[in-house]
Amino acid sequence: MKLGIIGTGYVGLVSGVCFAENGNDVICMDVDEKKIEKLKTGDPVIYEPQLAELLTKNIEEGRVTFSTSLKDVVQQSDVIFLCLPTPPFEDGSVDLTRVLDVSQKMAKYINGYKVIVSKSTVPVGTCAKIKQIISKGTKKKFDVVSNPEFLKEGAAVSDFMSPDRVVVGTGSAKAGEIMRELYSSFMRVSERFILMDERSSELTKYAANSMLALRISFMNELANLSERVKADIHMVRVGVGSDPRIGNSFLFPGIGYGGSCFPKDVKGLIKTAEEYEYDFKILKTIDEINIKQKTILVDKLLKHFKGNIKGKIFTVWGLSYKPRTDDLREAPSLTIIERLLNAGAKVNACDPAANENFKLLYGNKFKGVKLFKDNYSALKNSDGLILVTEWTEFRRIDIDKMKKLMKTKVVFDGRNIYNPKLLKAAGFKYYGIGR
Repeated sequence: MKLGIIGTGYVGLVSGVCFAENGNDVICMDVDEKKIEKLKTGDPVIYEPQLAELLTKNIEEGRVTFSTSLKDVVQQSDVIFLCLPTPPFEDGSVDLTRVLDVSQKMAKYINGYKVIVSKSTVPVGTCAKIKQIISKGTKKKFDVVSNPEFLKEGAAVSDFMSPDRVVVGTGSAKAGEIMRELYSSFMRVSERFILMDERSSELTKYAANSMLALRISFMNELANLSERVKADIHMVRVGVGSDPRIGNSFLFPGIGYGGSCFPKDVKGLIKTAEEYEYDFKILKTIDEINIKQKTILVDKLLKHFKGNIKGKIFTVWGLSYKPRTDDLREAPSLTIIERLLNAGAKVNACDPAANENFKLLYGNKFKGVKLFKDNYSALKNSDGLILVTEWTEFRRIDIDKMKKLMKTKVVFDGRNIYNPKLLKAAGFKYYGIGR
């Protein structure tokens, strides 16, 4: 099929490259000319495993091209995906400006039947708004479809190429069959195509992410209780997760969730509920718990040092909100670093992928942070190690090397990846979550 992708951010680029990899002709469009020029050279701009290789391959084989022309994308494509930013306002509502603006502009270029796909995470009723706007600008036939993405950063390519489900919302039988055919090559082993109405599809995305946020927040609260009753949250997790009705996924306690989806989608669903005069109490609590959880590691640190950390140096391992991505949006590291700096401490930080993003986005704000490429170099003369992101590179530690480098032998493990017994036997003070 001939596909158009409008917006080459995380979702748009991954979608475009993966569709091209499965034999479709794809045009990716963005208004950012510098970004488009980089993409043409095979530079994906964002860090995501496998993406650079697939991008280069499909550019060379001519299946994916890049443009800044909205007209070209609309007129040369049969199915057009809107993969545009939908950032939150301060009150939690969603900014649909880009989505609705592009919808209005593209209407005049429609030159035949098109399937217009809302891929961005949008509130219930957005497809109806898009359809209304486009209808005012064209007499050509078209259908608007909801097709939310369920990609995990760090595994987005594999998620797209082998999806556990594809949700499509449309009342059009024709558009539904086109979408089923488009995704059929991704489902040769088993059928995972779920067809529903647009509003249910839009709500499904928010519901899925909010449910996962609920599991994380519940485990974080349970971990905090475990410390008080002297239980081990690791053993509790194993016991609870062994129940097949519950399962093991998203039962790992830590220092809160971050990223572009969970925080925004929980707030977005709260706002939607308010607009329909429903008090979604459990979602509000999830949001409150997560904000509080991001501060818990610094609370432990301040207690250990009796409230005085002025002039001390702390090493932060991990800046991105999760491993295998350079995404810093809503990352717990930002809350932790800000509190440390405000208390007069200095920070050495290391992340395998996010150092450059941190420097670009927060270099001026957090001037008391020194960035290191090597995680052990960041430990020199450190008064404490704070493990924030559980990158593979940080899991296997050289305890003897750490002892020689660190001034104060204390570890604050925000992801419970270290063995407390081994560290304590080596003379370290260890603080985890719920242990």
